[in-house]
Amino acid sequence: MTHSMQKGSNIPVTAVAVRAVLRWTGGPEVPDVDASALLVGPDGRVRSDEDFVFYNQPRHPSGAVWRLGKKQLGDAITDAVQADLRSVTPGVDRILVVASAEDVPFHRVRDLRILLYDASPGGSSDPLAYFDVRPETGAETALMCGELYRRGEGWKFRALGEGYSNGLVGLATDHGISVDENAAEAEAQPAAGPTSEQTAAMAPPTQAPPAVQPAYGYPQPVSPAPVPGPGGDPTFRLPVQGPQFIRR
Repeated sequence: MTHSMQKGSNIPVTAVAVRAVLRWTGGPEVPDVDASALLVGPDGRVRSDEDFVFYNQPRHPSGAVWRLGKKQLGDAITDAVQADLRSVTPGVDRILVVASAEDVPFHRVRDLRILLYDASPGGSSDPLAYFDVRPETGAETALMCGELYRRGEGWKFRALGEGYSNGLVGLATDHGISVDENAAEAEAQPAAGPTSEQTAAMAPPTQAPPAVQPAYGYPQPVSPAPVPGPGGDPTFRLPVQGPQFIRR
């Protein structure tokens, strides 16, 4: 039986593995939507930046949560996150399933729905539940669509539909990740190099001015290790424009 869920409602989850699928209708004016997951403790905060599973960090080190990637199904597009609930470490109390749209408001995303499937071997192809996610204001650029959470010895799933107008930055900050946007933007800038006139002036008079080498300045990938922030919180650099953030 497939449950049609309302905002705030919940259902028990008996499957040992589940797949949360975000689905929306594509189109020329519809922004690209990405699915991600946050693994948080009882205090609602991550333990380190490794607890943020997204397109540049697609698998949690525990192997319990990972992204499956996008698919085109007719007019619909999907992006999905899968979780093996048996492998989730005891320190994780909830797994938040998030949709983000790269600073484009969600009023331009059509027919957004989250569907929960049994991903256990032999699980049904029919969803366990679905929830039509409707932004409250339309200005949100990141939405918490649903959450898997512990209840006693088992798990439950709750429909959320709560949003952030400041995107993944606001959502990540609210869950204990200190986002260093300025440093990330600085890394994305090309390295400065001398002009051709400066290079010529530095060359010995008896030599022809050497050719100026282009300053490519491609940034190196951000290290996955957390950098201590204020109060010991991990500092996490969200993706910036640059080669290391090209999606697979």
